[in-house]
Amino acid sequence: MIRRYITALRLSFMLVDGGTAALLFIALSVVRFGPSFRDLWASVGIDAFVGAAAYGAAWVATLWVLGLYRLRARWSARTELLDILRAALLVAVGVFTLLFLFKLPNVSRTFLIMLFGAQVALSLASRLAVRAGFEQLRARGYNIRYMLVVGAGSEARSFANRIARRRELGLRVVGHLSDGDVDPRLCRPVLGRLQDIESVVHSGVIDEVAICLAPGDVALIEPLTRLCEEEGKIVRIPLETTGLTLPGARSEEFDGITVLSLVYGPDRAIALLGKRLLDIVLAIIGLIVLMPVFGLVTLIMVTTEGRPVLFRQVRVGLHGRPFRIAKFRTMTADAEARYAEVEALSDVKGPAFKMTHDPRITPLGRILRATSIDELPQLWNVLLGEMSIVGPRPAPPREVAGYDVWHRRRLSMKPGITGLWQVESRFDEQFDERATLDLAYIDRWSLWLDLRIIVRTIPALVTQPGR
Repeated sequence: MIRRYITALRLSFMLVDGGTAALLFIALSVVRFGPSFRDLWASVGIDAFVGAAAYGAAWVATLWVLGLYRLRARWSARTELLDILRAALLVAVGVFTLLFLFKLPNVSRTFLIMLFGAQVALSLASRLAVRAGFEQLRARGYNIRYMLVVGAGSEARSFANRIARRRELGLRVVGHLSDGDVDPRLCRPVLGRLQDIESVVHSGVIDEVAICLAPGDVALIEPLTRLCEEEGKIVRIPLETTGLTLPGARSEEFDGITVLSLVYGPDRAIALLGKRLLDIVLAIIGLIVLMPVFGLVTLIMVTTEGRPVLFRQVRVGLHGRPFRIAKFRTMTADAEARYAEVEALSDVKGPAFKMTHDPRITPLGRILRATSIDELPQLWNVLLGEMSIVGPRPAPPREVAGYDVWHRRRLSMKPGITGLWQVESRFDEQFDERATLDLAYIDRWSLWLDLRIIVRTIPALVTQPGR
């Protein structure tokens, strides 16, 4: 279950299983046949490296068939070992059958026995290492997702404990909302009552909401899911507590139970991984290529306006995560202290602040804003994973505090340097129109859309300079 979280673990297992199997094939070939191992394999009509790749693929396929890439309800090292032994036996039977059918007597049986025996030990060790690595990363807070459990009874406690046992998924239960019944064995905080859900969700980082109510409270599920939909939160409903079906929900297996999942927004795990890889590549290239620009801007600013060169401000990221954005300073050093002077003069109607003739902007700052050069240091935020190249613009906490509920769905996607609003309607004076474009981007998101926005950004900067 929880497909988006198991995908990273599954892909890691597949890469490690296939890679170690291929490397083991080559390593044992060198040990068994010496430096001329490629010539020996060629004598039986097999290229050594092609054979290694085929063996690695066959090993992964066998593990897939035996279910070693699914989330197990009752996982242990012993069951993992037994399944790997079965996989090795299955591959051995298949290989020896092929050798018999294709009459390849020159292939060393001793080599194959060594290969399958070593494969069992190597696969078990590497898989345990992958699990331990994921648990260590999660323990250090890397890529953690936070879940609020609605309900504080025995069903809610049981589901929260199931989540806690699967540390490799990176899901962390932050607490419960009480529906009146609080299990005395509950070991996590009760953050409020059901009617407090909106304030609790807004007061911290909440990625998912698990609804674990008693059967008598089924009528509350529909309004709760509607609120979560407006905010872009994923909803999980363990079926053992409710026994219901919902339109648009998908059924997933998790730890031996069935869970209904309602996902609002992008949920294609592999595509989202591709988006992150694209962000990393473009951020690294951008930071290297733009080094001369960074150096020139720094030199000019230091000599004409003094320090600081960079402006750092807390912004609100994915599902409420705070982070410090980096930009070239375009205003006077006391700009934040003077915000109250200009707050009422914003050109944008709504919670966002934007002012064309802001008296706090410096002469150099106007040039940097007109060319959007001031935004380039955010490539560092992209590299850190706090932002993406493409996404809704990150807002300061004071702006987010003024959002309507439907505005908050902007926070369900990682903020970006550029976005659909920047290339289609750069000067909207209505914040609602900007938010509508951001939500359209979230609803239509794909890697192809990101690439189109990136390509359109430069012409948009030329024809519609920033302000």
